[in-house]
Amino acid sequence: MDNHAADIGLIGLGTMGANLALNIAENGFRVAVHNRTVEKIEGFMHDAGPLTSQLVACDTVEELIRAIKPPRAVILMVPAGPVVDEYIATLRALMDDDDIVIDAGNANFQDTNRRAASGAPFLGIGVSGGEEGARFGPSIMGGGRKVHWDRVAPILQAIAADYQGTPCATWMGEGGAGHAVKTVHNGIEYADMQMIAEAYGIMRDGMGLQPAQIGAVFEGWNTGALKSYLMEISATVSKAVDPQTNAPVLDIILDRAGQKGTGRWTAIEAQHLGVPATVIEAAVAARNLSSRLEMRIKGESLFGAAPQRLADGQLTIDTLGNALIAGKIMCYTQGFELLAALSAAHNWTLPMPEIAKVWREGCIIRSTMLNDMANALSESPDANLMFSDFFARLMRETQTDLRQTVSLAAQSGLPAPALSAGLSYFDMMRTGQSTANLIQAQRDFFGAHGFERRDAEGAHHGPWGSN
Repeated sequence: MDNHAADIGLIGLGTMGANLALNIAENGFRVAVHNRTVEKIEGFMHDAGPLTSQLVACDTVEELIRAIKPPRAVILMVPAGPVVDEYIATLRALMDDDDIVIDAGNANFQDTNRRAASGAPFLGIGVSGGEEGARFGPSIMGGGRKVHWDRVAPILQAIAADYQGTPCATWMGEGGAGHAVKTVHNGIEYADMQMIAEAYGIMRDGMGLQPAQIGAVFEGWNTGALKSYLMEISATVSKAVDPQTNAPVLDIILDRAGQKGTGRWTAIEAQHLGVPATVIEAAVAARNLSSRLEMRIKGESLFGAAPQRLADGQLTIDTLGNALIAGKIMCYTQGFELLAALSAAHNWTLPMPEIAKVWREGCIIRSTMLNDMANALSESPDANLMFSDFFARLMRETQTDLRQTVSLAAQSGLPAPALSAGLSYFDMMRTGQSTANLIQAQRDFFGAHGFERRDAEGAHHGPWGSN
């Protein structure tokens, strides 16, 4: 092995790391690779085929550092948490002062803020797209000092997904900005998946459609405003047949959904900042409820099954599709509101239109609607997305369908928590006089918290003591 042979280093040859390394190699950069388990390095090199010439296998971290041209950059693709800190400490002891460590895992952005605050060159980048994206072009959200991003941007932009000639790899801001954007991306992903699953449940239990029929509906929706990666794969999995049983694959999958925490982080940050991310919160709660399989079975035995069939023609596929469009607008509106709050709270200047653009290809939530969102955010970057001309028109066209879908679902015991949350958010956001005046009176009564009057400035108290 030649010293200083590699353009960049990568540690962690799990599914994402291995595919990212191959992506880098295929784009003409030489990459030094290391994994804590040496056998995995050997297997990776064996499977790399013709790309082996672009790879430098390193059994130790010391060997990896010697293999990279200075000034060096090393990508970490290891589990979030203490393992990242351990590798950073190991690398810093071996690296020069201007060498960059890049955490490309699903880190909590608060951890990234802490790591960036050390002052040593450090980037935290969100990488979305799953296994296929890592291999052939992910969406990349960069965070850290701009000067450090600029040094590695040629590699990251070369390996990123491409949207009409524009790489989906963008610097988002200082510190943990990139991982914060990725966190909200994942929260939106939770909500989008949940709403599609709710539509599936309404078709399955409310309309009596079989998985293949539902797949055909998803396929039809994937040609219009709902065109997206998630809709595309929903069609594919709905139509798939299990080769062992010849049954629809969906019918043999246990209805207990997993999660790795990023959706929960999004909901927690929204609560910390007082931002209504109710659609995302509903999606996180729905996954938590799905994990309580035994309790749900007990509940059904006690109270009877909740889902009931709708009458024929009571709800049309077009109405359900429009409800999904409205729900999706609510979901993204809340996501961008949270990003704006995070930007203000951490003294970032998150580029809202660029965020929508970087999500147009490569990532899990890529969809045709994101181009319209990028345009709307370019025109009014500080405005609520729902209030933009384009999406306000769409909401006027679809909100009745969302209301009908949620109403019928509630009446027929068809769970639709995320769609319901979206409708409630929409209604509250167009209610000029809310019911919070009663809440303020209650708070003042039991805690003397005071309230504002409509007819006078300052804090006031009610005449509760005289009653």
